[in-house]
Amino acid sequence: MLTTLNTSYSDTRAADLAWALGREPLPALATLDLELTGSKLQLRLLGASHQVLLEEERGVCSETVACIPGSSTPLPLGVAKRVGDWEYEFAARVEVLSPGSFAGRAQELLALVADHPHGLAGVFPGSPHAFTALLAQHHEGQVHWRTWHAYPQDGQLVATRTRVGVRVPAAVTASWPSGPDGARPTGHCRRTPSRTDIRPL
Repeated sequence: MLTTLNTSYSDTRAADLAWALGREPLPALATLDLELTGSKLQLRLLGASHQVLLEEERGVCSETVACIPGSSTPLPLGVAKRVGDWEYEFAARVEVLSPGSFAGRAQELLALVADHPHGLAGVFPGSPHAFTALLAQHHEGQVHWRTWHAYPQDGQLVATRTRVGVRVPAAVTASWPSGPDGARPTGHCRRTPSRTDIRPL
């Protein structure tokens, strides 16, 4: 889903973004509610970036990446931690692009998210390449989402990816059969990509 956000575009920077877990829902300019194999997911576009709310029987998880006044947690390159019964993993990176490359990348991402049933993108008025976009999917008992935050004035594109899944007990890991050389198989982590997969960053 693609929407024009009803707010003025402020000249923020990638360096102003902060990350937080467990925040209450913040005022949103647009939302998308999803049901993904027993998981309720709400994608939220904020005036200063995004929030994702995940709810299952085992609990809730709230991720916020936004320009949060007074926040002391800058956007990390990576996070891995337990959230209740879940394992939470987060990664972020900043791309710096030339004006021409930035415009092409922005158009590509907006087209991808706008046409995806689990995608939400918002364009800020005043700049066609100033946007925030989110894309989610459920795969093998885990919920994944990716986000993109565009800052055309600096040629910066912030991309994040998150995975939330049930923690696998150590006893289950230890019970996996070993190969002839004693090594544990890795095939269970691999699969052939399909056309429905979220495209790589």
